[in-house]
Amino acid sequence: MGNLKTLQTGHVGLNVTDLDRSVAFYRAVLEVEVVAEGNEEGRRFAFLGRDGNLLITLWQQSEGIFATRRPGLHHLSFQVETIDEVKAAEQVLRGLDAHFDYEGVVPHGEHGTSGGIFFTDPDGIRLEIYAPSGADPADAPTTGAPTCGFF
Repeated sequence: MGNLKTLQTGHVGLNVTDLDRSVAFYRAVLEVEVVAEGNEEGRRFAFLGRDGNLLITLWQQSEGIFATRRPGLHHLSFQVETIDEVKAAEQVLRGLDAHFDYEGVVPHGEHGTSGGIFFTDPDGIRLEIYAPSGADPADAPTTGAPTCGFF
């Protein structure tokens, strides 16, 4: 190993079209809090986190809908401990009329036990909330490929 001995993912920055709408969505679904924000016209942003850890930064500097056919972010995934937590998030999302890519909790692959829910945020950014076990014995929605790869 080289010089980067403690490398891990930090926060993820997302461009959004409506900061207030996105902050409300992520706060409701992920139970995060606003750690910092900027409201200067043309430079609005929000930093979202939990327990002092920054997780997501939102930047109001885009228009349109997330382009899944262009190079860049494929999807953003969040891990929780149990399938019950995944199902609780699913209920929150249903209350928000979120778009789901699959119906309910699905495993990550054929005969897999890890799995979760796949949905989009208000700007069409693809998201996932999953648990490392408990998604069985459901059938995987994609045959011969990871569920999170082609949705």
